[in-house]
Amino acid sequence: VLGVFGWWVMTEWLMIAGMAAATFGVRYSVLAVLSRSKLPTVVLQALQFVPVAVLSAIVVPMLLAPAGVLELNVRNHALVAGVLAIAVAAASRNLLLTIALGMVGFFALRVLG
Repeated sequence: VLGVFGWWVMTEWLMIAGMAAATFGVRYSVLAVLSRSKLPTVVLQALQFVPVAVLSAIVVPMLLAPAGVLELNVRNHALVAGVLAIAVAAASRNLLLTIALGMVGFFALRVLG
């Protein structure tokens, strides 16, 4: 017998397998249907913006409200480092430099502030 702990571990694995199957099923069904048809050009162009939109939806709340409350001031280290990273990205167009300077700026602000 597995006992109580073994049953809990098995339940966890079954939940993970179920979520994986559901995720795969939903995505595969859409891809299977769409692969048989040609999407309009406007839809293909709109789909190019999905990664940027998703990343923005994840990052912007963390920059503007790191503690769950809107904080638009210089004590918000994440926001200041984010603005620095945006400025570096606009000036250099170098992804590695943008990430490095954004992280250095964030941690420097945390240490100094």
